[in-house]
Amino acid sequence: MIQLITKSLYGEFSETLAAMHQLRYRVFKVRMDWDVSTNGEMEIDDFDALHPAYLAQLSELGEVRGSVRLLPTIGSTMLRDRFSVLLGGQPAPSSPRIWESSRFAIDIASDAPKGEHGIARATYELFAGMVEFGLWKQLTDIVTVTDIRMERILRRAGWQLRRIGAPCEIGNTLAVAGCLGISTQTLAELRKAGRLSGPALWVPVIPPQAVGSVQIA
Repeated sequence: MIQLITKSLYGEFSETLAAMHQLRYRVFKVRMDWDVSTNGEMEIDDFDALHPAYLAQLSELGEVRGSVRLLPTIGSTMLRDRFSVLLGGQPAPSSPRIWESSRFAIDIASDAPKGEHGIARATYELFAGMVEFGLWKQLTDIVTVTDIRMERILRRAGWQLRRIGAPCEIGNTLAVAGCLGISTQTLAELRKAGRLSGPALWVPVIPPQAVGSVQIA
């Protein structure tokens, strides 16, 4: 299950968010040895202060095993403000119908169930959750900065990254920026390849008396 957590729900799902930042620390700081901002054993940066939407992938026991961060491109983005070298001289995408994804992370056992092409079903589920979010927001694309390894995984999964510029060395990573199209056809193909039986995304509904007026934005 993919849990959508937006600004109005941060307090209600604070434990899930803390576990997400711990997951990001394990993946990006410990495993990949990226130069990222940390606080204790949590990975947190300036873009987390911009009230992004988060997709948190939960196991049957409620443990966070994957996540991704989503921000509108009409504001500050990692591509525009941190990795503009990847734009190849082009302007950064800026549209209400294009959002940026970042900090895509999966932490699962090596023998976790697989879908087609040897890709973990958990990866397909998080991809599908991103597309479902995009369809809900009526997006045309999700722009992202990723590494060449993830670009290959996306290609095998059937979600082709349309490169914006040429790959560049950033730290210890060969990075590339590109756009991922949002469509019902893409969603259907990801669900089929991942052997997903239905929607991945769960939008929590909190009683108004519990948290006041909740706005999903």
